[in-house]
Amino acid sequence: MTHRVMATSLLAGGLLVAAVAPAVAQETPLLTAALAEAAESSLEASESQTATPARAVEYSDAYRLRAKIHRVASFATLPLFATEGVVGQSLYNDPTGGKKTAHLAVASGIGALFAVNTVTGVWNLMEGRHDPNASRRRWLHGLLMLGADAGFLATAMTAPENEHGSVDGSRATHRAIAFTSIGAASAGYLIMLFGGH
Repeated sequence: MTHRVMATSLLAGGLLVAAVAPAVAQETPLLTAALAEAAESSLEASESQTATPARAVEYSDAYRLRAKIHRVASFATLPLFATEGVVGQSLYNDPTGGKKTAHLAVASGIGALFAVNTVTGVWNLMEGRHDPNASRRRWLHGLLMLGADAGFLATAMTAPENEHGSVDGSRATHRAIAFTSIGAASAGYLIMLFGGH
């Protein structure tokens, strides 16, 4: 096909479309509305593709160091909880001086772990609070862990014996608060472990 024939065919096709389109549009208003809607959605799609991406947030080297300390300290969480649960249950069933000493030693380890992880976790949560890509999972983890912190403090305060050896509180209350706190902390730990970072 020569260029002249192609040009003539294109011109004829264009004239045919120009002549028929007003008649079709007049007869079918739905077609006109559909064409206008398609054009509008196409325009919106192209605008959304050219929208500016979310701004990047730069984290400090201190943030990364705190995150590493937080992560490493967290590896001791579940083993300490399991140990404390076994020792605490044994002490609950058959109290002895040795079991009480072991129970207090493991509880002190959990307290130290939570002190380190609370400081590093809250500090990093505050530094990353303006990150638009920050997940809700991080906030849920933080709230569960802060709740567990409060629970562990209440657990220590409801310990059945004070320094004079007299019974002050209920062993059942102490035990219930301890297991509730361990449950909340374990849930917060597992959310981050299996939910990604």
